[in-house]
Amino acid sequence: MINYIWYFILAIGIIFGLAFGKGAVISKAIVSSTNGSVELVVGLMGIMCLWCGIMKIAEKSGLTEKIAKLLKPVLKLIFKDASKNERVLGAIVMNLTANMMGLSNAATPFGIKAMEEMDKQNVEKGTATNDMALFLVLNATCIQFIPTTVISIRAACNSQNPGSIIIPAIVTTGIASVMGVVYCKILQRFF
Repeated sequence: MINYIWYFILAIGIIFGLAFGKGAVISKAIVSSTNGSVELVVGLMGIMCLWCGIMKIAEKSGLTEKIAKLLKPVLKLIFKDASKNERVLGAIVMNLTANMMGLSNAATPFGIKAMEEMDKQNVEKGTATNDMALFLVLNATCIQFIPTTVISIRAACNSQNPGSIIIPAIVTTGIASVMGVVYCKILQRFF
């Protein structure tokens, strides 16, 4: 559906531009925006490779495992049913730890595994359990200690200090995570 909306917006804009004699302006805007897009992507590739390497070192050095050990007791408190199954809890811990360290590629398989394991315990197939919904919220709002993507984009756009986003990212994602858990726990009582 969204593809149709974007197509409609672009088509109407181009038609009106051509109807009012702005064809040269439209062509110039298309060429300059595509050039800018290519420059941004090439700039991001190098920076993302650097951050992915740093995050892989953190993973191989055991830093993510240490964070996982710190998270386990907290997650046992908030996940009612999932905490009873070590495989589910392990997958949740590894997913959230990888997300916290900016390793979203490594987090995805753990997230899928956690959902599959929770679905095995689900008595109502096809309906998300409270723990599944809570996990989804935590996965989406996960605290970011190192927001590699935002830092990379800021660096590619020649920011004076691309890393200045780290403290605000920790604060905002921390608040989002806490509020997400609170809202899930409140809504669990009614639905």
